[in-house]
Amino acid sequence: MQGAPVAWNVHKPPRADGTTVLVTGGNAGIGYFVAEQLAAAGATVIIGSRNPAKAAAAVEALTARVSGSRVRHIPLDLADLASLRASAGRLDTDALDAVVLNAGIALDEPPREQNHHGHELMFATNHLGHFALVHWLAPWLEAAPAARIITMGSFAARSERLDLDDLQSVRDYDPKRTYGRSKLAQMAFALELDRRLRAAGSTCMSVIAHPGGALDALTPPRPGIHQRSGPRQLLALPARALLQGKDAGAWPAVRATLDPDVRGGQLWGPSRFGLSGKPHLETPHPHMADRPTGQALWAASTRLTGVAPFTP
Repeated sequence: MQGAPVAWNVHKPPRADGTTVLVTGGNAGIGYFVAEQLAAAGATVIIGSRNPAKAAAAVEALTARVSGSRVRHIPLDLADLASLRASAGRLDTDALDAVVLNAGIALDEPPREQNHHGHELMFATNHLGHFALVHWLAPWLEAAPAARIITMGSFAARSERLDLDDLQSVRDYDPKRTYGRSKLAQMAFALELDRRLRAAGSTCMSVIAHPGGALDALTPPRPGIHQRSGPRQLLALPARALLQGKDAGAWPAVRATLDPDVRGGQLWGPSRFGLSGKPHLETPHPHMADRPTGQALWAASTRLTGVAPFTP
């Protein structure tokens, strides 16, 4: 029988000693603070990053801040599908208790860019790379007692809809819309993945978190990772009424990773208008949870990557 819900303290989450968590893009931004908070809770943290210098700086900053932390990094380039199997093989662990699918890119200006596989770059990095990575991580996730796959969603996905006939924005490219659709694809994948895990009787679960409105100017400094500008900080002060720093933006993902009451298929985000505050449970919007869309996206992603997560 499930016990009473845990009272959640964002500054003192449950201990995670003995667990291992991979954070993609854990070298900067919200991903860094997810890694820092998980390490402070006692987890062994693996930072996945395509930039070795930035990853090393993140490890240095984190270990300086969290005494006794266990953190390391592996090379991870989500835009290069052919490299992901080797990246998973460098985990150097028997089991993976959680992966936080946080890494991503947002392009502000045209023209449309592609990776060397011919895939639109934001859709390729944010969605297809994580879709394929989960496939290669499956043996380590299944080796854990009850692994969690945490997908970092975005407020930008709320107003977008997937065009299943133009997933890579070949006919209709707008950077902001394409970014929002790539994040929506991640969230739809996360929900479809959880449905498939439940149907298969797996002990793994898939959960979504989103950071709300997280600004650099409201983020505490971290040497080698983030420095606050005095003028920018002053200009951002009025925004504090609704928005928050990236340290607080990490809270929903940390709760989704560590809270024993979290269940598969849930969405966790900030409690104040979905933009800031302590993490709470939200209801996914219908277009995110639409089953036919999730199934069609899964089929298309399998075609484009050549893999299907958790398929025997």
